Amino acid sequence: MVSIEKMASVLRALPDPAFILSRSGKYVAVFGGSDARYYHDGNGLVGLNINDVVNSEKANWFLQQIKLALASGTLLIQEYELSNKDVKGLPEGGPEQPIWFEGRIQALDFMVDQEDVVLWVASNITQRHEQEIKLRELSDTDQLTRLFNRRKLETDLTLHYETFERHSVPLSILILDLDNLKQVNDTLGHHAGDKMILAVADICREQLRKTDIACRFGGDEFVIVLPNTNLQHAAQFADRLRECFNLALQHFSFDGAEVTVSIGVSTMLPTDRSYEDTLKRADNVLYKAKRNGKNQVVSA
Repeated sequence: MVSIEKMASVLRALPDPAFILSRSGKYVAVFGGSDARYYHDGNGLVGLNINDVVNSEKANWFLQQIKLALASGTLLIQEYELSNKDVKGLPEGGPEQPIWFEGRIQALDFMVDQEDVVLWVASNITQRHEQEIKLRELSDTDQLTRLFNRRKLETDLTLHYETFERHSVPLSILILDLDNLKQVNDTLGHHAGDKMILAVADICREQLRKTDIACRFGGDEFVIVLPNTNLQHAAQFADRLRECFNLALQHFSFDGAEVTVSIGVSTMLPTDRSYEDTLKRADNVLYKAKRNGKNQVVSA
């Protein structure tokens, strides 16, 4: 049978810190946190309240999780971040980047000073969180251009369509296609074609607003999403963009194959059943632009 002294030693040796917290947010006891790579000695927290340690917004979040764990009686698992702006009284030279934790919160079957209490075990998951972000970015990003890919586009357009349905927030879509890419590839090679595609991607990054979305839709076709933009303004922007593209692409041109850009423009309508209706209209007028002589903008 493990003695009380040995049990105390076991608790001190826990790699992750474990806190006993009351319903009102008081630190009743602190155990573990022996992994010095990630944690400092937390014994100084005992007797303090969460409001003494972190700002009111973050403290209210912690108190809400304690309340949820006590109400459910089951294990509650939450991921959260703590940064310099969250923690009170940090000395200069603290970590510049937020630290991510996984909190495992469980109601305990006893009270302390007539208050319900929970066990809160905090594990530093910053490295895992960063890896998850990188993997998510890779899954959403086109390998060649580093713009978003079709998967990310479809996810974002679904959200924008829901916003349009609820709040009628205007949204316009541009589909653009490089003119005469095949001739360039056949004459100069696919390496030259890739350079043209990269030139288009660079112009997108330079010219778009932070709220706009640029995606490589496939091959030499790109889709640009313009939130809060009506059809007239989208068409005007598309024509300016076409001129920027053509200027960047002109040195790839050669006799018989001028490299330009054609663009189709549409805006979301109340009759649209999904974002795909808007996208299809833009695609239709893109090919109208191609049939009418290329190097132009056509609006649906």
